[in-house]
Amino acid sequence: MRVIAVALAAVSAFFVFYTARLLVVTHFLQQTRAGGGGAYIGAVAFPVLAIAFGWAGRQCWRRAKRGPAA
Repeated sequence: MRVIAVALAAVSAFFVFYTARLLVVTHFLQQTRAGGGGAYIGAVAFPVLAIAFGWAGRQCWRRAKRGPAA
């Protein structure tokens, strides 16, 4: 279970990095190309995914700490 938790945390870290990258590349969404609505979608979706994967990783870590289910 801890392996899954670490993998989920790594995916969460990737989305945190990608959110930061998106904001830097678009100068905090001030410079997007014409038809670049995907940047706005990514600015919402990437942090949501980072939080979701981080939460799932934490739950897996906590479940492993408790031991196997009875």
